[in-house]
Amino acid sequence: MSEPRLGVVAVGNALVDVIAQVSDEYLEQQHQEHGMEKGAMTLVDEARAVQIYSDMTNSTETSGGSAANTMAGFASFGGQGGFIGKVADDELGQTFRNDIQSLGLQFDTQPLVMGSQTGRCMILVTPDAQRTMNTFLGASVELGPNDVDRDLITSAKVTYLEGYLFDKEQAKQAFISAAEYAHEAGHRVALTLSDPFCVDRHRSDFLRLVENHVDILFANEEEIKSLFMQESFDDAKSAISQHVEIAALTRGEKGALILHNGQETVVAAEPVAKVVDTTGAGDQFAAGFLYGFTQDMDMAACGKLGAIAAAEVISHIGPRPLVSLADLLKKAA
Repeated sequence: MSEPRLGVVAVGNALVDVIAQVSDEYLEQQHQEHGMEKGAMTLVDEARAVQIYSDMTNSTETSGGSAANTMAGFASFGGQGGFIGKVADDELGQTFRNDIQSLGLQFDTQPLVMGSQTGRCMILVTPDAQRTMNTFLGASVELGPNDVDRDLITSAKVTYLEGYLFDKEQAKQAFISAAEYAHEAGHRVALTLSDPFCVDRHRSDFLRLVENHVDILFANEEEIKSLFMQESFDDAKSAISQHVEIAALTRGEKGALILHNGQETVVAAEPVAKVVDTTGAGDQFAAGFLYGFTQDMDMAACGKLGAIAAAEVISHIGPRPLVSLADLLKKAA
């Protein structure tokens, strides 16, 4: 087993997030005309992306993507890590690259020179803080096994895979390659299921991935129920405990449940004065949990860090922390 120099390397979609607040009436209109589902992530083509973007006013734009957001939180805690994801050789791609490297994260994936533009995710936030995502994946889905840097993967204690990337066969192969490199080095593989609709599309492939390649699974209630086609959370949690070493299952205001080698740890949600935007809550929970895990903390402490990070991000617009999570941790301690 090689000695890791990094805590986490993530493999995921390299996207730019565009976030705007909208009314419920607008979302209902979009549902009737285009089938947009509130609270879900919908994949859109370039033409539809342009249409939605033109409707968004007073928007904020930040480099994003689920796993990249997790790595931003991980770095904010003080973690050392890297990212593997595909952008185009364009202005948005350079913006993404500059942004993620500014966090101190290693990002050396070669850009796509010809073809799609850099992907972007348009996030519509309603007054109840629910986020509805419309994602043009663009260059991000061109990531394949050849983009998986073996040296970078084997240098990390944990390789973190983003379920949103799972829509193309070459991305699935990239996941398998990354997991095999990590396990050959004696290190762990984590997966976030990302979205129940994503699980619905690829359930059998996700199950094979979980059963054969995953040590740590992150999921919310709907995602874990979808994976095992169970109506109840209790039945779903019983099913997953047989397949992975650790399952970190988030439950919104109910907090989270950590399953570890047959033991259950309940994690309370951190108090928030006002929930503004739930975008990135799961991503930041994973960031805190993984930071604690790479620092050899116990499950309760890992979950506590996840809850602290999630509470910070839902208190404002945007999927990444606006304050130093390391400083927040010191205050909590």
